[in-house]
Amino acid sequence: MRLEDFDYDLPERLIAQTPAEPRDSSRLMLVDKAKGEIFHYLFQDIVQFFNAGDVLVLNKTRVIPARLIGQKEGTGAKIEVLLLKRIDRDRWEVLVKPGKRLKQGQTVVFGGGLLCGELIGILDDGNRIIHFTYSGLFEEVLDSLGEMPLPPYITAKLNDKERYQTVYAKENGSAAAPTAGLHFTEELLQRITDNGVEVLEVLLHVGLGTFRPVKTEEITEHQMHTEYFSIDSETAARISLAKKEGRRVIAVGTTVVRTLESAAGLCQDASGNVLSETEGWTDIFIYPGYQFKIVDALITNFHFPRSTLLMLVSAFAGRELILEAYQTAVREKYRFFSFGDAMFLV
Repeated sequence: MRLEDFDYDLPERLIAQTPAEPRDSSRLMLVDKAKGEIFHYLFQDIVQFFNAGDVLVLNKTRVIPARLIGQKEGTGAKIEVLLLKRIDRDRWEVLVKPGKRLKQGQTVVFGGGLLCGELIGILDDGNRIIHFTYSGLFEEVLDSLGEMPLPPYITAKLNDKERYQTVYAKENGSAAAPTAGLHFTEELLQRITDNGVEVLEVLLHVGLGTFRPVKTEEITEHQMHTEYFSIDSETAARISLAKKEGRRVIAVGTTVVRTLESAAGLCQDASGNVLSETEGWTDIFIYPGYQFKIVDALITNFHFPRSTLLMLVSAFAGRELILEAYQTAVREKYRFFSFGDAMFLV
């Protein structure tokens, strides 16, 4: 398939700059992929579309304040470092801006010396490896110096950092939020569980590679980024039981889809719909033609044109229906991207 097959026109004014308040007041587009029909609701209405026995799977990752502004040692030149992936305790894969200004062996100083980072490697894709030195706990130093890494298309100031976290975020490690989960409130999740829905959590730390543009005209030639994921034994067993009993597994976001389908690909069962405890790195690339093994329904935001995320949802519901839904969203003035509205593919 060609990259141009996943394009659509989006007016810039529809890119959401601020989150909905309250969270569940965002709009919800319900897309029935079997009937090819589209309906419009508020996100708080989503409870009525769950069935008792459904399994709702969340990504419990938490965004770290991964954007650091420092000065090059010796010259004082401004250097921006964006943490992407933790290699070990003190080494990180990062983006450096401007990359050419910092050479291997040179050091960036943050917070007047509270944190220092030496560039020790340059990867083939242009990312850098930095070794950090500091006193105390890295997480505490980062919390005091780092900024929330909002996507570049969001130019409005975010006054409350927690609005770029899900209400169920627990484990630090993401460079971007799993944004489909931003619509949930604790009260809404309680209403969902009260209706007999089983709510489970998996983990995938979102890397900025999620937003890396596809540059190959033939999409199958695109090289996906890797992201860390894990599923514990109890969650794996509960999802496996749901599949065995014919109950729906509903993924909140493309990160959960990538986690569940990656884990299914590692299982020993030929059907792929029995999971076991697992962790590792995934570079799964889901595009039309992919046969889903675990996920039966998907809650997601509206994604960039020509993006791997748009390809994933097109694989789930069909490219033609998804593009029709996106054209409808533009016409109905839905809000797009991280702080935008949601879509429920059933």
